[in-house]
Amino acid sequence: MKLSLSQLKKLFILKAKYATASATATAVDYILYFILLQFGLQKTLANFISYPFGVVFNFMLQKKYIFSMKRGLRKTFVLAMLVSAGGWAMNATIFSFFMKIPFLNEYHWFAKILVNAIIFFYNFYGKRYVFEKRFIETD
Repeated sequence: MKLSLSQLKKLFILKAKYATASATATAVDYILYFILLQFGLQKTLANFISYPFGVVFNFMLQKKYIFSMKRGLRKTFVLAMLVSAGGWAMNATIFSFFMKIPFLNEYHWFAKILVNAIIFFYNFYGKRYVFEKRFIETD
């Protein structure tokens, strides 16, 4: 399926809005992550705990500002959390792997940024389908 210039523009704008909301939710994740480190938690455990807080905050932003819901709130939330659980599993797995690399273990904040970049598109298209029942522009 070939997208028109108008459809590509809409998709780009939607991704930019999604990226902004995701960056805000990521800030929630990172702030909690660094707070947990200050309380002595290991990096992988702090990452495992902080990620879901960002996910729930991101859902609220997506619901209000990014996507139009084509399903009921409860079903959308459950499906979005399932997509996020997949992202969480990928996040934890990739982050744990990165912590075995000396450079990334030392600069763990950079590892978190890399992980988020890796799973950005999975989350975007998964959530778009959950909210709008589509992956790409169809109108």
